This record gives sequence, structure tokens and C-alpha cells, in this order.
Amino acid sequence: MPEKLFVCTPSKLGAFIDCPRRYRYSYVDRPSPPKGPPWAHNSLGASVHTALKNWYALPSDRRVPEALPTLLKSTWVREGYRDVELERAAYRKALDWLETYVATLDPEEEPLGVERVVAAKTAILALNGRADRIDGRPGENGPEAVIVDYKTGRSGLDADDARGSQALALYAYAAQRVFRRPCYRVELHHLPTGTVAVHEHTDESLARQVRRAEETAQDIMAAEKAVAAGTDPDEAFPVNPGSLCGWCDFRKVCPAGASVAAKEPWAAVEHLGAS
Repeated sequence: MPEKLFVCTPSKLGAFIDCPRRYRYSYVDRPSPPKGPPWAHNSLGASVHTALKNWYALPSDRRVPEALPTLLKSTWVREGYRDVELERAAYRKALDWLETYVATLDPEEEPLGVERVVAAKTAILALNGRADRIDGRPGENGPEAVIVDYKTGRSGLDADDARGSQALALYAYAAQRVFRRPCYRVELHHLPTGTVAVHEHTDESLARQVRRAEETAQDIMAAEKAVAAGTDPDEAFPVNPGSLCGWCDFRKVCPAGASVAAKEPWAAVEHLGAS
């Protein structure tokens, strides 16, 4: 019998690449171990992403900066902040980011997709993922699709980040098949700085990223089979200790993670309260 395709998203593959043990806790162990408290930076990012999604859901004549406070308030996620003061500072900063960002957008322009799920199959993968935005733009040889990913983290981004992002490459690979048009350009839009990091893929570079994803999937399937055959799960899914442990949802249940100082849930947004 042929092997079943490995059903995955870019984030699922990324979890294994970052730390096989975290992957196991998230996707293999049932019931999954309890997670730590919500992260403020995730709440902030989700709030901004949803506000932008709802901005595009408005009729084009209502896509104006004045609509943003209502949109952001209605999508605001309050979890993870140290106190009301920091939450309010984060809200004000997020609104400023959004107002600056939408000023660069053409309200008349309709993307091919907003929060759009794209999917594709290979010999090994049944891949799907949700792209923040997929633009339709004119290319040298006709209409093209462009992957746009919003970022709200503290660090700025550059072309190397766009080039190295497996998720963006897999979105582009899938979008080509869904929309039946070329999709090579991927963009990271960093709202805090207004930076747009760009990379132009080729067929070869997309194929390399797909092969990497397939290799990761094969490693995951091999680990799952080993556990089913009696291998110690800790051996099949080893921990990858490092700086990310302090940010891990499963730090308290992981021996390696528990030895690392925990990050406070608001640590990544604390600077917003001082600016």
C-alpha cells in the first residue's frame, strides 16, 4: 500500500524543525500537556491581523483610516498583558501601525485573497496554509500572485528573512496551483517600522523549499513509527534546548525547558509601554 500523504501546515513543520519535543507535545501526545499562559505578543499580532482582514472586508469606499479604531477595538485580544496600562500602550501603538500602514494601500485594490487558505499535494505532502494576503499584480508575462505576510514583532526584517522563510515559499508554491498563475514574489510587511522585505523565488528555489518540507515530514513520520514500535518517545522526539525554551508553551512540562528562566507573558511587548 502506498504511504498516506503527510497532512501539514508550514507552522506544523516549523514546530518540528524548532524542537521535535515541542512538536510531540503539540501534535502527538494525547491529551496534549497543559500549556503556559497566553502571550501578549500573540494577542497583539492576532488583533492587528484580524483588523486588517476586516478592513479588506469593508466596501472600498469605507476603507479609510477613520474606520481603524472601531476595527481594532472589535478584534482586540486582551490576554497576556502585565496590566491595563501596558495593554493600552500596546493598543495605541497597534493603532498607529495600522494607520500608517493602510495609508500605503490602495483601498480600491481587491486582493486575490485575504486570510486565504491555499493547498497543494506532492508525493509526500498534503500541504495547506493560510496566507495573510495574496495580491494579484501585473508581471512581465501576465498576471502574477504575490504572497504578503504581516509581521508585528520587535525586530526589523530584511531580504534574507523573506528568502529563508519556508512558510512563504510553501504559500507561493501552493498559490501557483490554486490560482493557476505564477507566484514567485514573497513579501514580509513589518508594520512597526514600515519595512517591506522582498524575495523573488524561482522554480528551483521553491522546489528546494518543498524538498526540505518533504524531508521534515519524512523525519516526523519516522519518529511516529518508532514510537508506535516501542521506542521511548523522548528518544524519538529529542529536545532541542536553546534560547527559545524560555518562550515555549510547554516549558513547565519539559525537563530541558524547566531549567531555563521563563519569559513573562508580556516580555516581548514591554518596550511598548516605555515608548
